[in-house]
Amino acid sequence: MINDLWYKNAMIYCVSVATYLDTNGDGIGDFQGIMRRLDYLQGLGVTAIWLMPFQPSPGRDDGYDVADYYGVDQRYGTMGDFVEFTHGCQQRGMRVLIDLVVNHTSDQHPWFQSARRDPKSKYRDWYVWSKKKPKDAAKGIVFPGVQRSTWDKDAVAGEYYFHRFYDFQPDLNTANPEVQAEILKIMGFWLQLGVSGFRMDAVPFVISAKGADAGQKPVEHYDMLREFSQFLTWREGEAIILAEANVLPGTDLNYFGKAGERLQMMFNFDVNQHLFYALASADARPLVKAMKDTRPRPATAQWGQFLRNHDELDLGRLEPQQRQTVFDAFGPEPEMQLYKRGIRRRLAPMLGGDRRRLELAYSLILTLPGTPVIRYGDEIGMGDDLRLPERNCARTPMQWSTEPNAGFTESEHPILPVIDHGPYGFHHVNAADQRRDPNSLLNWMERMIRMRKEVPEIGWGDFRFVSTGTEKVLAMHYEWRNNAVVCVHNLEGTPTEIRMTLEHDGESCVLVNLLSNDHSEPNKKGKHAIVMEPYGYRWFRVCGLDYLLKRDDA
Repeated sequence: MINDLWYKNAMIYCVSVATYLDTNGDGIGDFQGIMRRLDYLQGLGVTAIWLMPFQPSPGRDDGYDVADYYGVDQRYGTMGDFVEFTHGCQQRGMRVLIDLVVNHTSDQHPWFQSARRDPKSKYRDWYVWSKKKPKDAAKGIVFPGVQRSTWDKDAVAGEYYFHRFYDFQPDLNTANPEVQAEILKIMGFWLQLGVSGFRMDAVPFVISAKGADAGQKPVEHYDMLREFSQFLTWREGEAIILAEANVLPGTDLNYFGKAGERLQMMFNFDVNQHLFYALASADARPLVKAMKDTRPRPATAQWGQFLRNHDELDLGRLEPQQRQTVFDAFGPEPEMQLYKRGIRRRLAPMLGGDRRRLELAYSLILTLPGTPVIRYGDEIGMGDDLRLPERNCARTPMQWSTEPNAGFTESEHPILPVIDHGPYGFHHVNAADQRRDPNSLLNWMERMIRMRKEVPEIGWGDFRFVSTGTEKVLAMHYEWRNNAVVCVHNLEGTPTEIRMTLEHDGESCVLVNLLSNDHSEPNKKGKHAIVMEPYGYRWFRVCGLDYLLKRDDA
């Protein structure tokens, strides 16, 4: 059992090494660049950095096509640079999570090259083969419109190989005990170098049965997750797995384990999708249901709550009408949509650059039950470049300053084009200008993150919903160790007055505003009347009426 649940009240920040900061002028970010920005991240309030894939790779899928699990891509630096980076994080009290992509490898990985050339190779059974193309090869496709099949014939092997994702990413046969042992070896290797955990990619596919006879609903081997977790606990008691698992509510308990013996954290995709519906429709009821549906979890388990990540905004769990509402609001044009299920935009342009709505969205993500996960660039409101293909439009380089190429690189040929046009161009949106502006989004984010870390009730406590008299205003009450907070959010662009009844230790209470001096005292009936401005939000600490006496005495 993990003896330090550090992740319960953490602030996780996702970084792409390739697009964060280039120090050697080759147009590609590197570990030296991230090290230069560790003080920036510490100042922002980050407690854990999640690194996207940085191992050697042909780079056909942004590094998710791994060609060597035990190295650092030379474009990003050396293994020594990585160790220096993890040490720098430890000095600043920040932990490091890295992507663990073990559902598949690159087709250039030595394992696959050996497997395809020699039927007797030890690696042959590390992949999934079929002599004939299965009849259901066109089903279960992850990238509709881009991917045509999950089975392709390898010219060298003379057989079909299974690939849940792109055809250059053959699936590992994770049911093979030797493959499972190798996964543990990979984890142990990086733990030894200072890593505190892993963001495991595509977990449902990792644990699913694979092969031509797997059927339409492959069996999921959940015990595999327990083995992973036990290994982490044995090697490093504080290490965790943060799982990417877009599964239905209820199924998530199979991933956590009844006693928390499997995964420590999962991204809450169900809440994420219904959160965007709430932002689009100003109706909190489906979001409330999503939070209730995903409420049961072991005491040691935690949800990772997020707004946007490095992929598209997946809306596949919404009802068709709900999905269309979100499309209409945030991605109405065909080029804004992807894979017939999602939106490929960054948060700021989705919300029209409206500072009020951005603050509302971030306030929500900071106060939902779980641990917030934010993505590089979102703290300054970066935009997207829809001229770039698929997911690359939202993976552009970090905008540091008004210097050429946003201060990301001195090269004239960055790995991806820097946004240099429109309202989200680096001349208008960059970290340097915002650091100097006390009213900037960056400084607002720093203050909010600091306050979130001072409210452990959200990360550790239990929650309930407080009636506000309208579905347009969401109010949540958290309690932990006899302390309580209430977070209120107006989803609509018009002002409204709400009335709430709250008690502390069985008596009426005072609501002390944690973000301003706008406190709330109950009337004689014990009700609080609060005027919420358009897209307004409040964080209150719940105090007994004796708080008034103490304040007056002061």
